[in-house]
Amino acid sequence: MDLIKAIIIAIVEGLTEYLPISSTAHMGFTASLMGLEETEFLKMFQVSIQFGAILSVVVAYWKKFFDLNNIQFYFKLAFAVVPALVLGYLFDDKIEAVLGNQIAISSVLVLGGVVLLFADQWFKNPKIDDEKGITIKKAVTIGFWQCLAMMPGTSRSAASIIGGMTQGLTRKAAAEFSFFLAVPTMLAVTVYSVFVKTWGKETANPQKGYEMIMASQDHIMIFVIGNVVAFIVALIAIKAFIGMLNKYGFKPWGWYRIFVGVALLIYFYFFK
Repeated sequence: MDLIKAIIIAIVEGLTEYLPISSTAHMGFTASLMGLEETEFLKMFQVSIQFGAILSVVVAYWKKFFDLNNIQFYFKLAFAVVPALVLGYLFDDKIEAVLGNQIAISSVLVLGGVVLLFADQWFKNPKIDDEKGITIKKAVTIGFWQCLAMMPGTSRSAASIIGGMTQGLTRKAAAEFSFFLAVPTMLAVTVYSVFVKTWGKETANPQKGYEMIMASQDHIMIFVIGNVVAFIVALIAIKAFIGMLNKYGFKPWGWYRIFVGVALLIYFYFFK
């Protein structure tokens, strides 16, 4: 994977991370459309690059993340991330096996779109419009909802936002807590993907024999630049999403998922 293609994937990640349309699916589709081979590095890049976008939350909401007077905030995130850490570790191999199955991911994209068409009707009387109204019990429940996104194509954002709305949060409060929860979640995923699973791992290369996935300077440069690009794009996009979600709700995203999912099903089934 060259630097230009990596930047394109990073832009897609930055634009889609906070939308309920699955950034993982869109990165996978983009890589496939560009003809990229599904290497170990590409799989690691698609997972870990999400952390660059997630860091934009820390910058956009820096007062929240560095408010030492609100210790409860950190406890909520710590408890809420536990389900994803445990289940993600247990089902890691199964999750990775699905990452290259574009038919399965496209199908999930469509099914998730159908759910989003009705999400606004299911949660009409929210009572909590701020993170301070979220109890640790509610935070953990949202954490379990986030685990639905372990199936590529589901959308971590959609799963955790809907999870928040089941707990009485407004769309804005649910979206913001989804952003907050993404920080420890994606930090853990990045550390595990890069330093535990990938760094120094050998991968077959038809032309060069064997090479280390993250041992070459080119791979490290692509990894760093990709995360920087994703961070910048996401920082620009994050505020826009909150406004769009408040104004239009979930239905436009539902139709988008269905349209794109069906189009991709046709493409991958008949032309790939």
